[in-house]
Amino acid sequence: MARTWLPPVEYVATLPKATAYACLYFTDTAGRPFQLRSVYGSGAWQWPGGNMDPGETPWQTAVRECREETGILFEGEPRLLAAHFLAPCGEDWPANHIGFIFDGGTLDDEQIAGVVLDPEEHTEYRVLTLAEWERIMSPRNFHRLAHIDRARREGAAVYLETGAFA
Repeated sequence: MARTWLPPVEYVATLPKATAYACLYFTDTAGRPFQLRSVYGSGAWQWPGGNMDPGETPWQTAVRECREETGILFEGEPRLLAAHFLAPCGEDWPANHIGFIFDGGTLDDEQIAGVVLDPEEHTEYRVLTLAEWERIMSPRNFHRLAHIDRARREGAAVYLETGAFA
């Protein structure tokens, strides 16, 4: 039986759709995670980052979004901490969502004090211990934070699946 290969354009149309995000994970000099409170949805805590624009790589997205959301011009090298997969969420988000979390390194007190938030995206920022973050974050989002923090400390990237994106 001979195989018939589809032209690339037709084949790609048969594949699952996905969107992608990228962000930078920072801690302060005491190793406490730095996060931003989103104005969207439930006001979840998140890292500087966002959805990829057409033509961008994940790394370019993380650096651009960090600058736009915090004023921090990150000039470090890309070091991946995690790949993150979220399944489609019906009509609310009908595509897979794939994330790339990069190590942003350490922010000193002056850099943290100089953060300028985009008020259309975030209402505040905080630097807290993991125990403090656990008390104010949803279990699902804290699970992701704890794995990213561990990946940073241990120097080994992780793969996460956290269910549907919404």
